[in-house]
Amino acid sequence: MLTDIEIAQQAKMENIKKVIEPLGITEDDIEMYGKYKAKLSNEYMDSIKNNKDGKLILVTAINPTPAGEGKTTVTVGLGQAMSKLGKKAIIALREPSLGPCFGIKGGAAGGGYSQVVPMEDLNLHFTGDFHAITSANNLLAAMMDNHIHQGNALRIDPKRIVFKRCLDMNDRALRNIIVGMGKKADGVVRQDGFVITVASEIMAILCLASDVNDLKERLGRIIVAYNYDNEPVTASDLKAVGSMAALLKDAIKPNVIQTLENTPALVHGGPFANIAHGCNSVRATKTALKLADYVITEAGFGADLGAEKFFDIKCRMSGLKPDAVVLVATVKALKYNGGVDKAELSTENLDALKKGIVNLEKHIENLQLFGVPVVVTLNRFVTDTDAELSFVKEFCISKKCDFALANVWEKGGEGGIELANAVLNTLETKKSAFKLLYNDDLSIKEKISTIASKIYGAADVTYSSEASNAIAKIEALGFGNMPVCMAKNQYSLSDDANKLGRPEGFTINIREVYVSAGAGFVVAITGAIMTMPGLPKVPAAERIFVDDNGVINGLF
Repeated sequence: MLTDIEIAQQAKMENIKKVIEPLGITEDDIEMYGKYKAKLSNEYMDSIKNNKDGKLILVTAINPTPAGEGKTTVTVGLGQAMSKLGKKAIIALREPSLGPCFGIKGGAAGGGYSQVVPMEDLNLHFTGDFHAITSANNLLAAMMDNHIHQGNALRIDPKRIVFKRCLDMNDRALRNIIVGMGKKADGVVRQDGFVITVASEIMAILCLASDVNDLKERLGRIIVAYNYDNEPVTASDLKAVGSMAALLKDAIKPNVIQTLENTPALVHGGPFANIAHGCNSVRATKTALKLADYVITEAGFGADLGAEKFFDIKCRMSGLKPDAVVLVATVKALKYNGGVDKAELSTENLDALKKGIVNLEKHIENLQLFGVPVVVTLNRFVTDTDAELSFVKEFCISKKCDFALANVWEKGGEGGIELANAVLNTLETKKSAFKLLYNDDLSIKEKISTIASKIYGAADVTYSSEASNAIAKIEALGFGNMPVCMAKNQYSLSDDANKLGRPEGFTINIREVYVSAGAGFVVAITGAIMTMPGLPKVPAAERIFVDDNGVINGLF
């Protein structure tokens, strides 16, 4: 059996100019990055802004497990299946982060015969967007430290600096560092730290900005520190906005590539869903809606994270309204939630399936809170039995969801035909009545409580004294009307990764709260979640290499 990277390397890619022809895009409308990658020009995106919007389909999943769910694989496979049915479809995805590529996941381009390509380029440097974001972030940090060193006219309190440097790599050693060591000319000594690039506020800003002017306005609002009078100091105060925007002027343009079956895909931006808002850029999604009749996008991790933030942050700010949601699960993952050891997941176990399906049940209920029709799909494995598949199907029907099997890893678009037809049927027969989970005028604690109780199923929320004080300060500064971006572990509905299934009676613990004024949301950090991940005991980087012919191996 071929690996994902072997399948991708054997793919017959079309020149990107040919891939975009059916969309009415010409070579003059794009900026080429070799034969198989391009960026859409600002002029072209402006020229289509009055086009009619297509249907927006969000793909999400149950909480991730070691068994794997294949959300991106299903997203790609569904787009390919739509194309096979003669539908004008585009996929809109996030760009992968180097952190997980070399950490646990080893890549994020889909899998099997439902991948976006060029796979190695996408997983590594791609078109340089993440490098531009990292550079803009660290330029701001450098200008702030330089300002303090050069006399500190803004009276920045070095003990109240809140903006951190970033790096697109898992590196726990950078979570807490000391800068300014050495001689007087080496800067002011203070404690600092790094976040991973995909958790940077600048990543969120790039993904939420509607255009270059909006980008610059958002960059200017970034709060980098507080002065001795307890007033916020912004990137605009540091006169950093122009140079940051210069670094990001190309990164804000959506990238276009293709699937293994030459279906076009817009891949742009990549905030994590457990520590950021987890969605591709607003510009890419909105552009895709102007180009195609059906846009299939995804939000990171389980529906308790990515989908909730897609609805309550991305849709709230952009005006997007999804027409349907595809909820991805696997029999293996449901059995894992039912307490089965990973080594035993291939054995039929209806009792464990019945016990673990409560995780799927909760995600269905959560998605229905937003008024969007739900289609549940099982990403099928050869070890799934007819009895197991029938049980899940009947369960979903009882929850008033459409249901379909997906075999897109093995068969590509052909394996997604059943799912595509189910989605088309849902779009034709069920009208979305999309609504947000909470109103802007609720207090920050009321918003957090709403998410914790309605989405996670928590019985209570507790706050550290630091978090409560931060909330009071944020509301006093006038940011209380912003949505909340919850930073929570992805493996459980709770903030404890070990609580599988559908935990009840638990408490969500809010450790830290801060405002991302440029992005436009308040971040609430729960439990032990980290904004700079570490590498696992055996990182995926140990298996990645380049052979004598210059071919990359080990990405998957």
